[in-house]
Formats: sequence, C-alpha cells, structure tokens
Amino acid sequence: MAKITLDDLRHAYAPDPERPEDYALQQLDVTFENGGAYALLGPSGCGKTTLLNIISGLLTPSHGKVLFDGKDVTELAPDERHIAQVFQFPVVYDNLAFPLRNRGVTEADVDKKVREIAAMIDLEDTLMNRASGLTADGKQKISLGRGLVRSDVNVIMFDEPLTVIDPHLKWQLRSKLKELHQRVNRTMIYVTHDQTEALTFADKVVVMNVGQVVQIGTPVELFETPGHEFVGHFIGSPGMNILDCEVKGGQAFLHGQPVQTSNAAAVKDGAEGSLRLGIRPEFVTLSEKDGIAADVVKVSDSGRYQIVETRVGDVPVKLLVNEGIEIPTGRTALSFRADRTRVYRDGWLVA
Repeated sequence: MAKITLDDLRHAYAPDPERPEDYALQQLDVTFENGGAYALLGPSGCGKTTLLNIISGLLTPSHGKVLFDGKDVTELAPDERHIAQVFQFPVVYDNLAFPLRNRGVTEADVDKKVREIAAMIDLEDTLMNRASGLTADGKQKISLGRGLVRSDVNVIMFDEPLTVIDPHLKWQLRSKLKELHQRVNRTMIYVTHDQTEALTFADKVVVMNVGQVVQIGTPVELFETPGHEFVGHFIGSPGMNILDCEVKGGQAFLHGQPVQTSNAAAVKDGAEGSLRLGIRPEFVTLSEKDGIAADVVKVSDSGRYQIVETRVGDVPVKLLVNEGIEIPTGRTALSFRADRTRVYRDGWLVA
C-alpha cells in the first residue's frame, strides 16, 4: 500500500512551453491517501488515462514528480513501483498464481493465497476451468484477483473496467469491488466516464475536464457543493441548471428577476468575469404565487419523478417533481432554494 502524491504535475506528448493549451494534463497537485478508494471521472479525452499511465510508470511526465510514500518514483519502471498488472493464462488458478510464482513464493504458500483470494471473488469453484470460458464479469474478477493476491502491491488501478460488462452485472461487480476494498484496505484508483460507477465505488472522486482536476470530493460534496460548473453539469441526471445572471449590490438577478443565493454577497460590483447561477433541478420547485415567472414547455416522465422543463424568458430551467403531482400548463412561477443556489464566475464557485 502507498500514499501517492502528484507534485506540480504536467504532461504534453509534444511539450511546448509557449503553448500550454497543448498539454494533455494541466498543472495539478493531487494526493491519494494510503488505502483510499478513488475514482478518476470525466469525459473521453479529459486526461484520465494519461494520469493513470503516469502513476503506473508507463509515461514519464513532462514536468513534476510522482511520489510513493514520499519517495520519488518518477523515473522508475512499472515493475519497480509494485503496481498490479494484468495478463491472461489458460486456467483461472494459474492466472491468480502467476504474480506469486514470479516472485519465488513457495507452491504451498501460492496455493493457500490463491484459494483465499478465489473465495473472496467468488471464483473458488472455477479455479481449474479455462479462463477463456468465463463470462466477461468472470474475467474481470480474475484481473481483480491478480492485484489482490500480492501482498507487496502499492496500488491497484482499473482503467474503464466495466465497459464490456452487461448492464445487469455492473451493479454486482461494483458492489463486489467496494466490498473487497473494505476488506483488503489497498489503495485503488478507478478510471471511468460513468458517474454511477465513480460515485458508488469511490470514497473520493477526482473530477477531470480538459486536462484539469476541477474538484476532488466525496460523492455527497460533489453533488451538494459543485466547485465548478462542469462538476454540476457532469454529475447528476439531469445535471445542474447553469444560467447567465447579473449581480448588483450583492443581489443576483435572473432575466431581471431577483434570486436569493448563498454567495452573491461575495461578488463585488464591477468585478471582471462572466457570472452564472448554478442550481440543481432537485432544488427548484413550482410556486403558485410568489417566485420567478416562468413558462412550462415540456414534461417528461422518468419513473420516480417528472422532469419539468420551463423557461424564464429565453433561459431554460429544469426541475424535478414527484409522480402524481399535477403540473400546471403555461405560465407558472419557480422557487429556488437559496442555500443551494450559487454564483459562479468564469466557471468557478465564488467564495
């Protein structure tokens, strides 16, 4: 196990100091605590896999350091970092045994450890079966077991591990992975573009966009207090409403109508930068009298609730309404929960 520190890290595949926009990873400082479960979450091309490859030693960063428990490993090869790696052998047993045999562990200890791990990942009854005959989720369990079987592994890393898994099996594997992390207490880093996978597996999620880490937090923190517009938009279904606004004298205005917020008072009159309001659909409600004038334009049934699309002037605003509640047609009013309504400047939460 290891505490992993990324110190002033940047990477470009063809570095040019005069063109920082070409960097696949912008400057970042991140610490993965020993034994933690982390997810790297973001859209394709945001830098997740590049970051994973730098941690594993497959890439050397253009700038900065990678530290394992305070030791600089930036120039070390993957096998010197004790990273869990995945190969495939014909028989399940041999797949799990290989990392131990490769390190000279006695066959008696190999057998004991292999059977212990096989029981943990529900492969005990298939140890002598051919790995090629397993289902996709069974093969992924082998990959997981290959990391767990070693006692000298500093970190186990997963790059989009459930992409090829049938949807009905994904929940089972996510649950198994979370359970195993709690049992073995190894540092795990899980790369995904799927917010459900990230939020259900990780203790902390590292949200990335365009080569930047825009926020690190628990699933609750990312949902309730997005530090950047992208976090609010990317996490949640539907994502956070992001609305152009004005702020005058510490008061926010949406399409000329005053809106109570938690942080507009921190915006100074005349300050530079574009200002926008962020509020999740969960915290917008219909109001019969007082509120922000709006027009209902569409209602969609999502099962547990109705997604109501409205417009404040020409600005779209979505809200969630429980099933069974009648939605007015035409003109209505909206109420924004003040403590969940925040002002963002140039994408970042105003503090």
